Amino acid sequence: MVAAIFFHTACDSRKIKRELNEIKVSTATTTPYSDKMTGETEGDKVMMPPPHIYVERTLAIIKPDALQKAEEIEDIILRSGFAILQKRRVHLTPEQASDFYAEHYGKLFFPSLVAYMSHGPIIALVISRDNAISYWKELIGPNNTLKARQTHPDCLRSIYGTDDQRNALHGSESFTSSERETRFFFPDSIVEPVPIGQAAKDYLAKSVNPTLLKGLTELCKQKPIDPVIWLADWLLENNPNKPCVNQPLVQVA
Repeated sequence: MVAAIFFHTACDSRKIKRELNEIKVSTATTTPYSDKMTGETEGDKVMMPPPHIYVERTLAIIKPDALQKAEEIEDIILRSGFAILQKRRVHLTPEQASDFYAEHYGKLFFPSLVAYMSHGPIIALVISRDNAISYWKELIGPNNTLKARQTHPDCLRSIYGTDDQRNALHGSESFTSSERETRFFFPDSIVEPVPIGQAAKDYLAKSVNPTLLKGLTELCKQKPIDPVIWLADWLLENNPNKPCVNQPLVQVA
């Protein structure tokens, strides 16, 4: 009886040792979490690549016909996962409205569009979230409010718009238009993604160096007491990214 117990115990011990050896071999030839993680290994640590974080921005405009509902609309924007990065209440002149909608110049609705956008104050917003451009376009719905009420009854233009032109809200159509429109209302805004490497060098050579060279040349001529402040003021005054309009945007209190 004792011999039988000893025999079974010895067999169990050999089985346990064999299983432990198999575990050691398998862990030595595999990387922890290899089915879920990718990255370089350093000793027993898995070195993950740095995260690529990019939050898209777009321009939103609350138009004159929806201005009374601005607070309500901004609340919907925030509850939809957006962050409001910048906000500006302005009253466009007809010339400024024409410049903003220059892509529509020559179309039949252009004069009435300019009159509509310049007849009262508007609120320009820079909003951000993942896929901000497409999500904001989806949230506001089709351009024509009357059609939106039939096809997208829950969209913002359906709720706050009036007709095919007075549609309450504006949204940029693409990243390119978003970049241009954001700089129109917020000329000092940095539009992501910030260029790096060769793209940054090309940007500096094209957009920064010419203006900076002019400023430094003028600085040498003027020889101001405080050259840093003088150059800063000069660059602000001669910023090439400011809207190309004859009059400044009229700020509404």
